[in-house]
Amino acid sequence: MDGPQAEALLAPLRQAVRQQGELVRKLKEEKAPQVDIDKAVAELKARKRILETKELALQPKDDIVDRVKMEDTLKRRFFYDQAFSIYGGVSGLYDFGPVGCALKNNIIQAWRQHFIQEEQILEIDCTMLTPEPVLKTSGHVDKFADFMVKDVKNGECFRADHLLKAHLQKLMSDKKCTAEKKAEMENVLTQLDNYGQQELADLFVNYNVKSPITGNDLSPPVSFNLMFKTSIGPGGNMPGYLRPETAQGIFLNFKRLLEFNQGKLPFAAAQIGNSFRNEISPRSGLIRVREFTMAEIEHFVDPSEKNHPKFQNVADLNILLYSSKAQVSGQSAHVMRLGDAVQQ
Repeated sequence: MDGPQAEALLAPLRQAVRQQGELVRKLKEEKAPQVDIDKAVAELKARKRILETKELALQPKDDIVDRVKMEDTLKRRFFYDQAFSIYGGVSGLYDFGPVGCALKNNIIQAWRQHFIQEEQILEIDCTMLTPEPVLKTSGHVDKFADFMVKDVKNGECFRADHLLKAHLQKLMSDKKCTAEKKAEMENVLTQLDNYGQQELADLFVNYNVKSPITGNDLSPPVSFNLMFKTSIGPGGNMPGYLRPETAQGIFLNFKRLLEFNQGKLPFAAAQIGNSFRNEISPRSGLIRVREFTMAEIEHFVDPSEKNHPKFQNVADLNILLYSSKAQVSGQSAHVMRLGDAVQQ
């Protein structure tokens, strides 16, 4: 669909986002009760998701790659394959073959050269085992979780939001689905990230969600922490986890990194290494796995002095940006000069 037609369809959605954004700002300025602000923000997020979904639907469709055939070819050529396959394999765990390993190493080396060496970033390599107090303080122990449902007969687990999304999309694709019902389900999908445990349970009942494999009933959703827990030492008195991300090691070594940099800001630190997430139902090949390599950079700056010696090299570069003002007013992203963006 061409630009003017698409914009005509998007205009009322942009207006809805703009109005809600103005309401959020007004509530904050008037110091309204936090519960009212939270409700308004949740509604703003829901309207933004509706707008984003419509924008994606109006984009021209690219040629679709046959993912099944591509993955089959990569496995036959041993770019990668499921780990422990002679014992039946474990979902979410993969081994890289000679070509896959070489490709992975080349990507890491290109990343290291482009960021770490070019920008003189401080690289560190931290342990993957992390004591519980570290991740308790960061919030991972309490909040790094997804909702899970189980097949009541065979115990197979599914991630609740993913399963509900797939089920609703299947219902919406049915020709017998009315426009009113489809609109109702689209509204549910746009707010999927906002639902709590009981709300998800009610939706599973309302839409009669069953196991997609066996058709059996499912248990109510329960919270499932995605970190791998272990004990450090033979006594079992020190609980720990395999790290879910590489950033914590950088934060914990900030003081030493600052001293290494002679007490000067700004500086950046990077880490490349494996992280672990106990995904509920990893069924998307290499896209969602339980052990994976991460490459992270953390920048540390003086909030009162944000000058970078190389910024003038890119100040005149025009790139597509989506400002916070545009996001809350329903506007689309637009091309802008980097220097102007920083000044704003």
